[in-house]
Amino acid sequence: MKHWLMKSEPDEFSIDALERVRTEPWSGVRNYQARNFMLKDMKVGDPILFYHSNCAVPGVVGIAEVASAPYPDPTQFDPKSDYHDPASKPDEPRWWLVDVGFQRKFKRTVSLEELKAQAEAFGDFALLRRGNRLSVLPVTPAQFKRILSME
Repeated sequence: MKHWLMKSEPDEFSIDALERVRTEPWSGVRNYQARNFMLKDMKVGDPILFYHSNCAVPGVVGIAEVASAPYPDPTQFDPKSDYHDPASKPDEPRWWLVDVGFQRKFKRTVSLEELKAQAEAFGDFALLRRGNRLSVLPVTPAQFKRILSME
């Protein structure tokens, strides 16, 4: 079992929205490294830290889980979608996704500022690397557990 952190802008899709719908396709990822995590490394049942980004208080707001095997992201084929990719073909999809299932919402946000304040304890944590903009990140079991303890 691997552990993950997945980022979403709350005005696009929040932990509250995931709680309402229970399961959601994680569509629109257009970074090859993030795509490869979903396509090659994620397994059903893997735990996910749900992270709100690009907001007043960015941070971890809840827990989700990988709820499906990877499958082609349908937004790549939809000309009306912001995530349309005319170079991607149904018989050779370029972009893949997994479904994400709600587990629980945190009582409070574990903020990026708090995480940075404990950066040394996290070791090499991809979220805290300068310039890291990936929306899907691996997390070690120890890092996952530490964040849970900060709630």
